[in-house]
Amino acid sequence: MSDARTPTEIEADIKRRREQLAETLDEIGVRVHPKTIVGDAKARFVGSVDHTLGRAYVGVNRAVTDVKAQFVDGDGAPRMERVVPVALVVVGVVGLLAMSARRRRG
Repeated sequence: MSDARTPTEIEADIKRRREQLAETLDEIGVRVHPKTIVGDAKARFVGSVDHTLGRAYVGVNRAVTDVKAQFVDGDGAPRMERVVPVALVVVGVVGLLAMSARRRRG
């Protein structure tokens, strides 16, 4: 199989390939530049943090919804049979802490 190209076609092909090679080298230079590497690392880190925070938000939101469902019925009215005992426990714990703090001072 012989190459029937003219010298002008060969020169044009060489010129085109040189330009492609120059573009490729420029792209490689940009990719390995320290600022590019740092920027890519920052972007990956921020993406990872955003993903983690998003998952944490969904988890906390789900937990809050589950706790709320324990103290509020489907109509939004408080379930007094659950609210009153919890309120009494909270008042008792706060009272004990207040008495303990008073003893330490006195």
